[in-house]
Amino acid sequence: MRVISRIPVLLVVTITGLSAIASSETVKLSDAQVENLVRRSYQYVALYNVNNKFAMKQGGWNTLVADTTLKDHTMREIARPNNDSLYISALLDLRKEPVILEMPAFDSKYVSLMITAYDHYVNVPMGTRMGDFRKPERMLIHSARTDGYEGEPVKGVDRTFEATGDFVSAVFRVMPHGNDPERFQRIIRQMREVKITSLSEYNGGKAKPIDDITFPQVGKTDADVFENNLLEVMQFVFNHTTFDPKDEIDQGLLAAYKPLGITPGKEYDANRVAGIDGKRFRKVAEDVQRTEFARSQDQAVSLQIGPSMFQPKGKIPLDVLVLQSVIGPIGLPAAEAMYKPVVTADGKPMNARNDYVIRMTKDQLPPAGAFWSLTLYDMENGFFIPNERKKYSVGENAGMKLDAEGGIEIHVAAKQPDGVPAENWLPINRQDENLDIVARVYVPDLEKMKTWKPPTAEMVEAK
Repeated sequence: MRVISRIPVLLVVTITGLSAIASSETVKLSDAQVENLVRRSYQYVALYNVNNKFAMKQGGWNTLVADTTLKDHTMREIARPNNDSLYISALLDLRKEPVILEMPAFDSKYVSLMITAYDHYVNVPMGTRMGDFRKPERMLIHSARTDGYEGEPVKGVDRTFEATGDFVSAVFRVMPHGNDPERFQRIIRQMREVKITSLSEYNGGKAKPIDDITFPQVGKTDADVFENNLLEVMQFVFNHTTFDPKDEIDQGLLAAYKPLGITPGKEYDANRVAGIDGKRFRKVAEDVQRTEFARSQDQAVSLQIGPSMFQPKGKIPLDVLVLQSVIGPIGLPAAEAMYKPVVTADGKPMNARNDYVIRMTKDQLPPAGAFWSLTLYDMENGFFIPNERKKYSVGENAGMKLDAEGGIEIHVAAKQPDGVPAENWLPINRQDENLDIVARVYVPDLEKMKTWKPPTAEMVEAK
């Protein structure tokens, strides 16, 4: 994959009002208009950054990597990554032809396949929860713009899936059953059997080349894109996304960008689009980040919006799209997994200057049909806390020990407390750093989740 860096032309906007622009014109944006653009763009900026970074990391598009080890603190492509399941990640370019995904049967209690384009709508077409992965299958994946494919059946292919964009991630989450060595090895072998094949290759020919495209520069953070090359990125994603003329969110986005000279089907030309103040957009994006993260830590908000997060197109409101894009892109919908914040009893941020304990009795454990975990991050970036033990979460797959009554105490501490099993200790570095803990509940009992309360973290004397 080729990636180039372009420095956008930032002009001071002086014209009042928003109207269609011609060459070299600029527009003046009110605070409300800038915030509207940022909020409507956030899902695309976040996923453009995530999907393209992963493609760069694993060697380009139409590649697949079966990662048979749990993620560690070197993971920087995405905020609040998973540390309780294994991933198989395929990054697919669907412009020239469909891609066929070949999957074996899996000997795991939990497997799901999630497909996500730049618009950050989440689709889970297959999962053990739905009775899938009991037999080998093939799935053909395409978009509305895939050259030469009109949805016709292909012999030997069991399923077809139309993605909402040309560049998509197809991600498997696989419960590894690390506490059962023989089963773990079987699952690893099965993960390595997953393959992707272009339709041309499937039919005995050669894959069509996909090296005819240049991608706008990704940002180290989402705020970097908002400051440096927002219009270029949005023009790119506009050209590779399916927009529904009846979808209010889609049409609101297109209407917001049209006066800036960004519309689907055009080539990006810095000399013909509006000039925008990138630093202003960055500041608003950072304000949105802080606001949405604070909302995500509110238990009442979490209870209200949790069931509507990470849904397909048409089933999720804009405010939830923004929140999920800020706190950690490409999560699973509630039927597959729910994500709950673990906060302190007094609501003050956890900080690594202190130690904490999280207690749950047997009756207070998360109501998971598959498994659960508690994962620790730094609050600022959503990354794992670096430590020699590479211990970032507590749960069945990353290790835990229940007490004699079936409950558990989880300690967040700079040093392992006396009498605490290593499996239940989450290490921190003694410094002024705010902490964030997320409880993940896989295949949750949705009825019990209405009343289940995540545990709270109690501060203990630091040692």
